[in-house]
Amino acid sequence: MPNPDASRPFIPVRIAVLTVSDSRSLADDTSGDTLTARIEEAGHVLAARTIVSDEVQDIRAIVKRWIADPEVDAVITTGGTGFTGRDVTPEAVEPLFEKRMDGFSEVFHRISYDKIGTSTIQSRATAGVAGATYIFVLPGSPGACRDAWDGILKAQLDYRHRPCNFVEIMPRLDEHLRRGA
Repeated sequence: MPNPDASRPFIPVRIAVLTVSDSRSLADDTSGDTLTARIEEAGHVLAARTIVSDEVQDIRAIVKRWIADPEVDAVITTGGTGFTGRDVTPEAVEPLFEKRMDGFSEVFHRISYDKIGTSTIQSRATAGVAGATYIFVLPGSPGACRDAWDGILKAQLDYRHRPCNFVEIMPRLDEHLRRGA
């Protein structure tokens, strides 16, 4: 795996974390804690953090608010990606995507497979871009959050990562919105 290019500056990304759960609070949100710790350890900014119940409209409202907020560059959700009747995070978030990031799910499942085998198919992890904001939808376990951050997001949200990363293209994410101007 490529190393960061030390000649490039570190650029902090402003990241919002949304835990989707009917049973968690901030006091026992281990997945949200895992993401928050990794975001801060990497030098990024925790722009917002909240917990919401497994309701499509509630999840969508928060993510839409963060997409519209110029102080949020990326949103990471955790929880609600399984197959039970209450798992609705992909249904809530995917309609907001202007562009899907199919490779995220594929790489996440490859990393997950190495750790939990075929059980990885029980996750509908997904990602995309909306309103020049990256959105990553992760399973609700701390292990899955660690895998996604350590195996994908830590590098891709670091401007120094070569040969390419999400940060360097952030200024161009909304080109399609500016073309008519």
